[in-house]
Amino acid sequence: MMQKVEICGVDTSGLPRLTAKENEELMKKLKTGDKQARETFIIGNMRLVLSLVKRFWAKNANADDVFQAGCVGLIKAIDNFDLSVGVKFSTYAVPMIVGEIKRYLRDGNSLRVSRSIRDTAYRVLKVREAIEERDEEATLEKIAAEMQVTVNEVAYALDAISDPVSLYDPVYNKAGDTLLLMDQLCDEKNNDEVWTERVALGEAMDRLGDREKRILFLRYYEGKTQTEISAEVGISQAQVSRLEKNALDNIRQNIS
Repeated sequence: MMQKVEICGVDTSGLPRLTAKENEELMKKLKTGDKQARETFIIGNMRLVLSLVKRFWAKNANADDVFQAGCVGLIKAIDNFDLSVGVKFSTYAVPMIVGEIKRYLRDGNSLRVSRSIRDTAYRVLKVREAIEERDEEATLEKIAAEMQVTVNEVAYALDAISDPVSLYDPVYNKAGDTLLLMDQLCDEKNNDEVWTERVALGEAMDRLGDREKRILFLRYYEGKTQTEISAEVGISQAQVSRLEKNALDNIRQNIS
């Protein structure tokens, strides 16, 4: 990652600096829905993101992408910051920004294979080569027997060092007829039994009241907590819990 003055089209050398008082006043305004104050606050705190992004210069990641991840953390911190807590915004925001950057770096990296698994895989390759030199078929069972390990260990080690392939990679091509890897895969999730279960589930959901449907949607589709749902629906958390439980019980009874 290079030292950059311009990141994501933003001239970082020209970013404004906000005083603690300006930060506090803007935060109060944006919490009331002032969009201009929100935009000014975000731009005014990008220097905080930049200072944290610099910690990751040596991670060989794209500077623009890391900066964007940091800005996502900044916006999450703004949305979740509680003025009544009595702490500085930067104190609250730093862990969220760093966490978002680390999440990006972690998710963007390839799967790391442990040293012991790699060593096993290289031993498997050597044994397989030796078997093939004897003009024998190097099956997993034969390799495992010579290595005195289980077949699962051999298969797992080989899978761990295999390069990922695209579902659109051709596995057969003759006379212009191309067969793709995805053509060889079957869909085990959409068989007749699963389709019937989905129809039954849909009918069971239709029997619920509008409030129960909304609670299940917020809970299991949007992933909200019962406390968040209670604030949105306008009932207590205990009522949300009871309605959710009753709705699930009704669904189970109707599809059993």
